Amino acid sequence: MHGEIASEPRALGLCPDRLERIDGWMRRLVDDGKVAGLSVMLARGGRTAFFRAHGRADIARDVPFAPDTIARIYSMTKPLTSVAVMMLYEEGRFQLDDPITRFLPEFSDLRVLTGGNRAKFDSEPARRLITIRDLLTHTSGLTYGFMEATLVDALYRQNGVDFGETQEASLAEVVGRLARQPLLAQPGAEWNYSVATDVLGHLVAVVSGQDFADFLRQRVLGPLGMIDTDFSVSADKLPRLAANYSLFRDRTLKLYDDAVGSRFARPPAVASGGGGLVSTASDYMRFCRFLLGRGELEGTRLLGRKTVDLMLMNHLDGDLASMGQPRFSETAYTGIGFGLGFSVMLDPARAQIVGTPGEVAWGGLASTAFWVDPAEDLAVVLLTQLIPSSALPLRRELRVLTYAALVD
Repeated sequence: MHGEIASEPRALGLCPDRLERIDGWMRRLVDDGKVAGLSVMLARGGRTAFFRAHGRADIARDVPFAPDTIARIYSMTKPLTSVAVMMLYEEGRFQLDDPITRFLPEFSDLRVLTGGNRAKFDSEPARRLITIRDLLTHTSGLTYGFMEATLVDALYRQNGVDFGETQEASLAEVVGRLARQPLLAQPGAEWNYSVATDVLGHLVAVVSGQDFADFLRQRVLGPLGMIDTDFSVSADKLPRLAANYSLFRDRTLKLYDDAVGSRFARPPAVASGGGGLVSTASDYMRFCRFLLGRGELEGTRLLGRKTVDLMLMNHLDGDLASMGQPRFSETAYTGIGFGLGFSVMLDPARAQIVGTPGEVAWGGLASTAFWVDPAEDLAVVLLTQLIPSSALPLRRELRVLTYAALVD
């Protein structure tokens, strides 16, 4: 076991004995072979109250999962990309209701799927253009190829619309392929988790005139002091990269992506704003503290407080369940809305989980998660490397354990 407690929990309104339940939960997950290793970091009032790591980052090499273990955070990249977008918004480069065709004209003549098959599909014209806000809120009509649930998903796979680890085309090329596919729904009509944030990464590059990865490093990651967060892992840090595992139906762990031979050992062709980053618990907690600081961390301000407030509001007409049929496992649907880059808790009773209205959260494909609760001045980061994220209810269990420890 590795970890630290930087502050006396009672001084932060947390019960030490109840925090130890989190440690016991972590140990059981490792001992039962459900995860290879994991870390949990909890901060309140800007101070660390709990930070532990258990298990192995790499089973074959017998490398412990440590506080500084580097993990693939996949879709936890999205909130960082959204911050980059909102920084340009604050510079007056665009309005949220601007159509993306102002910068990406290839999305001018979109059509929406109505039926058919891959050989011949039926479609109708989009009733309006996709806006920047549509991309930020996943109401653009785009989807993901890996969902494997609709004809549009299949067309993405067939036509190389993939911003993932094996892509060899450029970001601009993949966005161009995407623009030639039909939409899953009319813009603004439904909430569908999608490659929208990858399009936002390209939008950042076009608007700023700077490579997206460079923009994120220089304008977001660097100023926030996120020293281990990037789209690849340098040779000197590679020993800290965790291996990634899958949990099979027989409840055994199998290697999904090694650390030594990982594609993250070299810079990718596509810097995926939707899922391309690796990070550490400490790094991502700095981002959480930036959100709790309403755009400022340790004297460095990247966004105005009113901009962060806008990001943390629900931008849907209701919750996720009322906006279509969500097909992903990063959050519940009922009682949960969506802001500009992450989910927003609307009603814990309807969501059937302990929590606070106004807290924001998101997770990643390898079962990582974070949430920020402004009302409680609380932030939690969970890192592990287990695919898929629906394999275990880690996020919900950790939420219950965390909120049960609040005693002030």
